Amino acid sequence: MLEISALTKAFGDEAGREQLVLDAVSFAVERNQFVCLLGASGCGKTTLLRIVAGLTEADAGEIRLEGRAVAGPGQDRSLVFQNYGLLPWRTVMGNVEFGLEMRGAAKAERRAVSQRYIERVGLKGYERHYPHQISGGMQQRTALARAFSKEPKLLLMDEPFAAVDMQTREMLQDELLKIWNGMKTTVLFVTHSIEEAIYLGDRVLVMAAQPGRIKADIATELPRPRAESDVKSSARFDALRREVRDALRHQPASTAA
Repeated sequence: MLEISALTKAFGDEAGREQLVLDAVSFAVERNQFVCLLGASGCGKTTLLRIVAGLTEADAGEIRLEGRAVAGPGQDRSLVFQNYGLLPWRTVMGNVEFGLEMRGAAKAERRAVSQRYIERVGLKGYERHYPHQISGGMQQRTALARAFSKEPKLLLMDEPFAAVDMQTREMLQDELLKIWNGMKTTVLFVTHSIEEAIYLGDRVLVMAAQPGRIKADIATELPRPRAESDVKSSARFDALRREVRDALRHQPASTAA
C-alpha cells in the first residue's frame, strides 16, 4: 500500500550548516495496517509524516502509494495535526465538511457524510458550535471526524492526542480504534508514548535520531478489537513495553555522541 524507499532530508541550521534529519529511511506498510512511528523529539517523525503528506519535499528517496509516486498533497491522504488544525470561523459541521467541499462534493452528500462521522465521534448536538465553544478533546474529535469523512486511503496522524489530558486521551484512542475497525483504512500514526503505540498499532516502528532512521520494526500481535478487550494488562503487552523501551534506550555506538 505504502512504500518508502531511502528517504533522506536535511535542513540548514542557524549557522548555515546542513543537518541531516532523515537518513535513507525505508519501510513498507500493508493495506489497512495501523503503524505507529515512535521516537524521541528530533528524530524526524513529523518531517517524515509531512513528506508522506506531500507538504515537505524530500532531498532524496521515493514514496509510492498504491504503486504511484507521491509528488505533493492529494485527496488520497488525510493529515490530523496535534493542534487540531480547525478553521475557527467554521462550525463543527463546517470543519468536518471542509475536505469534502474541497473535493467538490455536493452539499447534500457532504452534509450526510459529515453528520455520520460527527455522530461516530460523539459530537451529535454540537454541529453548530464553533471551535472556541468546545473543549480541546471535542476539537480533536472534530479533527478526527473531518479526517475520516474524506475516507482517505492513507490517514496520517501527528501526535493527535498529545495536547489533551490522560482520561480524554484514552477515550480518543478508543474512539479512533472503533472508527478504524469499521473503515480499515491504512494509518501512519506518530507518537511519543510507548503505551499508545503498542495499544493502537499492528506494528511499532522505533526511530533513532541524529539522523532519523528506523532502528526497530516490532509487530504487536495483540487481539482486536482492542477497545473491547483487556490487552493493557496482558503479559504480551508488558513484554512489548519492555522490548520497545529497550529499542529506544540502546542507540548504535556510531551515534552515541
